[in-house]
Amino acid sequence: MSDSGDTSRASVKTYVPTYQKSEWQSHADDLDMSQSEFVRTMVQAGRKGFESGSAEPDSPDPDPGGNALETQVLKLLSADTYSWDELLEAVSDDIESRLDETLEELQSNNRIRYSGRHGGYTTVDGGGDGD
Repeated sequence: MSDSGDTSRASVKTYVPTYQKSEWQSHADDLDMSQSEFVRTMVQAGRKGFESGSAEPDSPDPDPGGNALETQVLKLLSADTYSWDELLEAVSDDIESRLDETLEELQSNNRIRYSGRHGGYTTVDGGGDGD
């Protein structure tokens, strides 16, 4: 366990795609933060998502506690009665749509491609090809 009272500073380096750095800088500017403070704050916020049991700490859902599935189920059941299969279909449709959108975006950014030869998606740099 770390000593949270220690206020000394240490450098942490990471490498991200240029477009991502630009997005982070723009967001940091909007929040009137330095890029270092922005990254530190976002990492801490993301860690809280993991600590709360959230399966998706960066989920676009506005539920900061990580109980988006619970919220969605309660919303569905407040309007009607659903069987197990109907609930499963209702909540999994969202993930299918999000996965489809994400795959389209990654392909349009030339980060992944569909490889018929390998029967699935792979990174453009070939990292998932097994070659």
